[in-house]
Amino acid sequence: MKLVFAGTPEVALPSLLALAGTDHEIVSVITRADAPLGRKRLLTPSPVAQAAAGYGYPVLKTNRLDAAATDQISALQPDLGVIVAYGGIVREPLLSVPRLGWINLHFSVLPRWRGASPVQRAVIAGDELIGAAVFQLVPELDAGAVFGSFTQPLAAHSTSGVLLDELSHSGAELLVRVVAELAAGTAVAVPQTGEVTLAPKLVRDDARIDFTQPAASVYSRIRGVTPEPGAFTIVNGAVLKLLEVAPSVNEPNLPAGTILQRDKTVLVGTHTEPLVLLRVQPAGKTAMTANDWWRGVGAESVLAS
Repeated sequence: MKLVFAGTPEVALPSLLALAGTDHEIVSVITRADAPLGRKRLLTPSPVAQAAAGYGYPVLKTNRLDAAATDQISALQPDLGVIVAYGGIVREPLLSVPRLGWINLHFSVLPRWRGASPVQRAVIAGDELIGAAVFQLVPELDAGAVFGSFTQPLAAHSTSGVLLDELSHSGAELLVRVVAELAAGTAVAVPQTGEVTLAPKLVRDDARIDFTQPAASVYSRIRGVTPEPGAFTIVNGAVLKLLEVAPSVNEPNLPAGTILQRDKTVLVGTHTEPLVLLRVQPAGKTAMTANDWWRGVGAESVLAS
C-alpha cells in the first residue's frame, strides 16, 4: 500500500522505522516545522524529519494540516494515513483523502486517557496498567474504533519517559501488524467501550509538587512529569528541579515540605512518610546529587513550597 506517515518526536521514530522495513511504500512523511532548540535557539528539524531525510522520503513540514497540505497529500493518492504523535489534528476533507482513512497509534488503552499525555496521566493517577491502541481516526478526539491493543503492568518506579520509550517500540510492532491486516482486508475494528477519561497536555503548573499530598501521590506525580515538563518545587525563593526521588524505608515522618539530611540521606516530608531526594538541579546550575546540593544549602532544614 501507499502510506502517508505523520509524526514528530522521538517516540514516533520506532513506528516510522518499522514501516520502512515493510513492503509498503511511504510516499510522504508529515512532521511539524523546524523548531528552535538549545541555548542558541537554532532551528532544528524534528527527529522524524531527520529520519525521513535519511531514508530519502519526501518530507512535508507543517504545523497545520490546512488546504495546502491537503492538496499535496491528495495528489499522492495514498491508501492509508498513519499518525503517531504528530502534534496536530487531522480534519475533513483530509481525513477522507486516503482510501482507507487514517489510523493512529495512541499510548493508552482507549477510551482511558484520550488526549495528548496518556502515559504521563496514567503514571500520575497511579494506574496499574498501561498500553497502546491502534484505532481509526475520526473527527472526535481519540474516539474511533480500535483495530488492536495491548496492556502491560505499569512498573512501580518507572518515569513516563522510560515508559513512553518502551511503548513506542512495542506499539510499533502492533502498528505494523494492523497495517498488514488492513492491506490484506482482514482487519476488524471494535468500537470503544467503557469510561472515557481525558489526558490533556501537561503544563508547567502540573509539575509543581504539592508535598501536602500522600507520599505515593507525590512520587507518582514526580515520575509522571519526568522528563517533561519536569518536577520542581520552590526552596528559599528559587526553583529546585527534582530529577530523581525514591520512596524512603522506615524513616520517621516529617512536616510536609520540610527538607533535611539524616544519616547522609536527604529527605523531604509529605502528608505521610518522607521521600528521598537523589538528584536535583538548582536554578542556574547543573544537575547534582541531593547530598552535594544540601552541602551548599548549609542549613539544618529548609521548606519546599
